Amino acid sequence: MYWYKPLKKYTIYTGVLLLLGGSYACNKPEIKETGAELKYFDLKGYFGKQDTLLTKQNPEVNKSVAHNGAAENKKVHITSWKKELNLFTESDINKPAWKLSYSVQANDDSIVYKAKFPELKTREIIIRKKAGEITSIAIINNTRNILYNTTEKLIYAPGLYYLIEKMQQVKIMGANGYRIKGVFN
Repeated sequence: MYWYKPLKKYTIYTGVLLLLGGSYACNKPEIKETGAELKYFDLKGYFGKQDTLLTKQNPEVNKSVAHNGAAENKKVHITSWKKELNLFTESDINKPAWKLSYSVQANDDSIVYKAKFPELKTREIIIRKKAGEITSIAIINNTRNILYNTTEKLIYAPGLYYLIEKMQQVKIMGANGYRIKGVFN
């Protein structure tokens, strides 16, 4: 056939390299723990330990859920603390790109992290301590774009309660408010 010409070596090598490079670029890079010292408080590690502890203890929780004011209460045993505390874990600010993105104010009884840049979702983390033990963690998250504005207020007091308040303002649909509170019995 007139259009067939034998492939040259460099064409094959280039094709293989492009194929390998393209498949590598499509893979989502994994963030691996390097063992390096964390710049900020380790929320992910802390709530991982709380997940393990609460799963082992299996406490009864008086849980109330409200959506736009309509509330429901139940006494439950949480089957997955990892899912229940997921918003707290997702607020971790120990990403390499953010190592200079938060101001830190440390006192004897608290540590406050505040975002320096408006595009950061986690705006503030307040960790309160008494006699070296954490008594509460409060987190404020905010996501804003042209379609919606979402604000989350998260509070966790070990052994006492956890609170998740979320206010969402969507341009065409209006406002929605969610509130989840779990009180340990």
